[in-house]
Amino acid sequence: MCAHPLRVVEGSGRHPHDPIRPDGVEIAVNRAIDAGYCVGREVLLGHIAGRIVGYNIGHYGRFSGARYPLLVKTRFGVAKCSLQEVAAA
Repeated sequence: MCAHPLRVVEGSGRHPHDPIRPDGVEIAVNRAIDAGYCVGREVLLGHIAGRIVGYNIGHYGRFSGARYPLLVKTRFGVAKCSLQEVAAA
């Protein structure tokens, strides 16, 4: 079981014109944690074995943390994944 929920706070490294939307990322990561997808847990991406190595807290771009909150390491590298893409191993 995961220890604590994630709380996203504003940092100083963002561009001043970028909108801040921590809620979507925070909700998505906490949903993953509540579902039991903690760092270190073994998962499957289809038939590929992997392990959760962290959470994607990126707020923008094609693979934002709001849609792809999990960082999964496989033998092919690290992938940003949605909860629908992973299954417990």
